Amino acid sequence: MVQLGLLVAVGLVAWMGYKRFLKEAERVSKSVRRAEKEAETGATGTLTKDPETGEYRVKKDDDEI
Repeated sequence: MVQLGLLVAVGLVAWMGYKRFLKEAERVSKSVRRAEKEAETGATGTLTKDPETGEYRVKKDDDEI
């Protein structure tokens, strides 16, 4: 019975690690696609509009749209 509990615990940790890996891979992929698009168009950054002030600013890698 202890082996079953250990197997379940290892399975849960592996599943959580896999999900975290997918999330990180998606984040990196978005960053690379944005950098490729900027290089293609010659842009120096992506502008986003601040909904509160209405001003545009350069989007940082850790910002969400």
